[in-house]
Amino acid sequence: MHEPNDERDDRLRVGSLFSGYGGLDLAVEQVFDARTVWFAEINEPVARVFTHHWPDAPNLGDVTTIDWREVEPVDVLCGGFPCQDVSTVGKRAGLAPGTRSGLWAYMATAIEALQPEWVVIENVRGLLSAPAIRAPSEGDDDERRNPDAATPDTAALRGMEPDPWGLGDQSTRPLRALGAVLGDLADLRYNARWIGLPASAVGAPHPRFRVFILAHRTVPNPAGLGLVSRWGDPGSGEGAERNDRAQPPSHRPRDTGWASALAGGDVRADRGLLRRWGRYAAAIARWERITGRPAPAPAPAILNQHEGPRPAPAFVEWLMGLPAGWVTDPELALTHAQQLTALGNGVLPLQAVAAVRSLRYR
Repeated sequence: MHEPNDERDDRLRVGSLFSGYGGLDLAVEQVFDARTVWFAEINEPVARVFTHHWPDAPNLGDVTTIDWREVEPVDVLCGGFPCQDVSTVGKRAGLAPGTRSGLWAYMATAIEALQPEWVVIENVRGLLSAPAIRAPSEGDDDERRNPDAATPDTAALRGMEPDPWGLGDQSTRPLRALGAVLGDLADLRYNARWIGLPASAVGAPHPRFRVFILAHRTVPNPAGLGLVSRWGDPGSGEGAERNDRAQPPSHRPRDTGWASALAGGDVRADRGLLRRWGRYAAAIARWERITGRPAPAPAPAILNQHEGPRPAPAFVEWLMGLPAGWVTDPELALTHAQQLTALGNGVLPLQAVAAVRSLRYR
């Protein structure tokens, strides 16, 4: 049965930003033995999925409109800020003012205001290579912080860092998006570790590489750094604050099979799987064993005479290691396009569990 949030529940409290369908939250709740107490998701159909599974958690809505002084403090803050501008399949505008990925600035502001003990961040592979502009924060006097006597010779720096990605001695020079995020976390007095992990590493029959960052607070209540001013106004998209709650379901799965340890040994596909999946049969069989449920029937794609085949949402849901109906439940009243949008931007929970657990305990 669903366990509602109340004052008697002494588990760690989780706040969720850019929440999607809650894949990262499922992982964070397991690794930290925690409960999600609020979330922020601007996409109404996707927010409908989250509120269906966390009916006691209010939706704070647009992260650019939230007054963090009025938000319940949390022990863990998690989120995957928009990836459009850092994704390798996008226009590669990078992490900069005016980009959707620049909404990271508002997550940094939330971290600064709420001072959670832990921060968990997820994003796409492009975070490793997309450019970013990281200007000095408010009150950062670079001349006083780096006096001439303590600064290496410029020519020597150029010799050490000849490539265009080298930081050199110019603080505003472009760097990678991951470096900008880690730099902001360091300014906020958080120690951070990161890992890149493909979904196939936990047995999924697809690669879906993701970058995970785990940061831990080192100094209580540091002075404000004004990180929003560093990035400017990145733009918010459309939407207002909302607390749109679906009717509570009869239960929300606490142990769905995806979070169990990976089974060892070889996996042999039976004749039925071989006939249906051909060379993919072994991968399908392995994921069926790990998730504890068979691949959904009848087909992995929906045929459309005008647009050609499109992935079947129920099959994508299974590929993500989610319980049946997590996004496709008819009660949610989502169109196929809305289901695929939610699933395509989501986090595979088992992959996130493995990544965050390795970062926390290594």
